[in-house]
Amino acid sequence: MVFFYKMVPATAAIYEVMTTSPTAPSTDRVPLYRFLGPRFWPIWVGLGLIRAVNLLPLGAQFAVGRGLGRLAYRFARRDRRIASINIRMCLPGLSDAEREDLVREHFESLGCTLVETGLVWWADDARLRKLIRFEGEEHLQDALEKGRGALMLSAHFTPLEMGARALTLLGPTSVMYLTPSNPLIAELSRRNREKHTVQAVTSEQIRELLQNLKNNLPVWYAPDQRYTGKNSELVPFFGVPAASNVATSRLAKISGAPVLPYFPERRADNSGYVVIIHPPLKNFPSGDAVEDTRRFHELIEDHARRNPAQYLWTYKRFKRPDDDPYRR
Repeated sequence: MVFFYKMVPATAAIYEVMTTSPTAPSTDRVPLYRFLGPRFWPIWVGLGLIRAVNLLPLGAQFAVGRGLGRLAYRFARRDRRIASINIRMCLPGLSDAEREDLVREHFESLGCTLVETGLVWWADDARLRKLIRFEGEEHLQDALEKGRGALMLSAHFTPLEMGARALTLLGPTSVMYLTPSNPLIAELSRRNREKHTVQAVTSEQIRELLQNLKNNLPVWYAPDQRYTGKNSELVPFFGVPAASNVATSRLAKISGAPVLPYFPERRADNSGYVVIIHPPLKNFPSGDAVEDTRRFHELIEDHARRNPAQYLWTYKRFKRPDDDPYRR
């Protein structure tokens, strides 16, 4: 994704949102005039271009996104290599040619993520309702009838931000997110999330997350990235040991909230999105946090095999302090 930053600086609104590490939470609204200096001009220009593209029909937007992705593929050597390593480790049955084709398709999917971020931030609910079809909405309704909220367990697929926004169309919602390091992107992300949600909480605001569940809200939560903090354990992901956050079990136990796997995907015909809401996980938490996380990983694996180009392969998921397969 390094080339995306150079080509369209507003890509930080995607890639940092999807992959950045936690930073100290800030609830103070920062005036946008503070971001008018020259260092922020490329981001403003990039965001303006994205907003202009969003005026096009969705199919045309995706065509632009795929074109940007193909351009990025030609120059982003580092990210091509990371994606190829991840795919080789996770999908070893693919031939070299099949793996290379998948890397190309993945970059096209990343380009679509770039342009659809504008829809996530600025499109009104009426427009998005025409583009999104839900499967399993009844599972969320049944869960909320129990009065303990619902932990909507998602993962880092390229339509991740659209999935979070889609949940707000079903009713009052809270989301948990990681704070981007770029201050302008962090402010715009926070403003646009708060515009559509009851509360957007950072990954450090666990008390607020639990309070939102207590208030019977669905909380969007994607804990599937590399994690080496307090609640980290090595858990197989596609059969490969991966440093993982196993705190989901603890959150479910403390809150009593049902845990519903939640996955968005782009339709193959470019007409919109399908958002799949699975039934609540049975016997969750089980008392074994590693086993619970493994179950979640298996769901991600199944969905990634179904839509391999839409999983985030350009992220160093398997890097650990004692083992870095990306340097070999």
